[in-house]
Amino acid sequence: MSTVDTTAQDEYQDAMPSRRLELTFAVVALAVAAGYLMLALQVPLRRAAAAGQMDARFWPTVLGASAVAVAVVLLVVAISRPAPTREDVERIQPGGVLRVIATLAIVVAFVALWSLGAVIVFGYRIEVFPVAAGLLMASLMLVYGHRRWLSLLLYSVAVTAFVYVVFGMLLRIPL
Repeated sequence: MSTVDTTAQDEYQDAMPSRRLELTFAVVALAVAAGYLMLALQVPLRRAAAAGQMDARFWPTVLGASAVAVAVVLLVVAISRPAPTREDVERIQPGGVLRVIATLAIVVAFVALWSLGAVIVFGYRIEVFPVAAGLLMASLMLVYGHRRWLSLLLYSVAVTAFVYVVFGMLLRIPL
């Protein structure tokens, strides 16, 4: 076997099966899903919906309950079956861990900014969500390799405007 073949084989060596990893993932998924469901049930309502109608809590609650159900299934599978092989998993790419950490930091900063709600600047009330959402989109696009400034700006503004118009104005969900 040549040196090139050995290097290529080592580079794409299969990851080892890990029951502990499967259990950890299932428990973390269940905790996150349960937290999401708890927060979904606390979404503030501007007015209560009539019987049989949907309100602002409906879809977040459906998504949260579905996530909890899937996480419970993952946990049951992780406990009752042997760890699956992971031959389709490649090694961590260079910079991958740094991107994950940067993504988590950006999302935490977004949530912290969003929790402000609105700020008063020079006597004007400014909603924080559109600014924070635009910065979130632009920051994530930069972290994951997008470098064209015009498309970065246009895409960030377009997605933020879409979310703000649909949820904030049409559905009247407080952002």
